[in-house]
Amino acid sequence: MAEPLIQLRNVRKLYRSGAQEFLAVSDVTLDIGAGDMVSLVGPSGCGKTTVLKILADLHKPDDGTVQIGGPASRFDPGRDVGMVFQQALLLKWRTVLENVMLPAEILKLPAAEAQERARALLAMVGLEGFEDKYPHQLSGGMQQRAAIARALVHDPKLLLMDEPFGALDALTRERMNLEMLRIWERSGKTVVFVTHSIQEAVFLGSHCAVLTAGPARMAAYFPIELPYPRTLEIKTGEAFGQIARRVYHLLGMG
Repeated sequence: MAEPLIQLRNVRKLYRSGAQEFLAVSDVTLDIGAGDMVSLVGPSGCGKTTVLKILADLHKPDDGTVQIGGPASRFDPGRDVGMVFQQALLLKWRTVLENVMLPAEILKLPAAEAQERARALLAMVGLEGFEDKYPHQLSGGMQQRAAIARALVHDPKLLLMDEPFGALDALTRERMNLEMLRIWERSGKTVVFVTHSIQEAVFLGSHCAVLTAGPARMAAYFPIELPYPRTLEIKTGEAFGQIARRVYHLLGMG
């Protein structure tokens, strides 16, 4: 069996502010394989974003171990991680292409190659022809597509997504779920996708990590045995319903 790309073992994170302490993550253990799409689902405030920040090396765990890339490989969070947030956070004075190019500029990647990749990524996410538009000329869903392209422009090994479709209306969110699966399958990236939505977690994930109410503790981590490519019709099937009910039960909701 191949070595996991990511290994978390008994990870614990405690935040301190003066004399106050807040336990955000109490015990998280999971293995993530290269090319997996892992849905990280749980209630608000349970520590999902903290887990992402630990994976991005923005926070260090207080206990436990985090290994990314295997013991023999070098993992550079600044170079090997792409992040997508709930808001697209596009710079309003830059065009779509210029926004997508931003990580490449920060990392000082060769400009011509980076621009070629940026244009290819914009085509992949369905924004070909919008390179010279500004963020205010795009819909919310289109802005998030641009944000995904921006997160991929430096060719990271790991894509971290923190509720990226949470601010979208229900129909746009459904379309973006389909778009996300298409992008993931074409890019081959390893993705950790944080969501509050059980339906979204089951629909997207090759694996599902269920976290309890904060401080985060792993309730379960399991593969989602549904075939790809997935269409919205799969949500009406019994197999999808069984998996969703399992997650509801793990979260004490059923």
